[in-house]
Amino acid sequence: MPIIIVIVLLSIVRHFEIGPFAHFSWWWIAGLFGVAFAWFEFVEPLLGLDKRRERRREDAARRERVRKTFKK
Repeated sequence: MPIIIVIVLLSIVRHFEIGPFAHFSWWWIAGLFGVAFAWFEFVEPLLGLDKRRERRREDAARRERVRKTFKK
């Protein structure tokens, strides 16, 4: 996710030509888009990071349901 934030910030700064990024090539930003795409499509599933994150959310939701059920 941090790479997405960097891409957005670099795009905004480059678009408004602020500071040293005024002459920054758009190809660097496009390259970062490629890196982000490769990360989210290939590397993250390969390492199982997407499934772990999903499992954590499901476990948290299950614990919350149990807590609400037995609290009454």
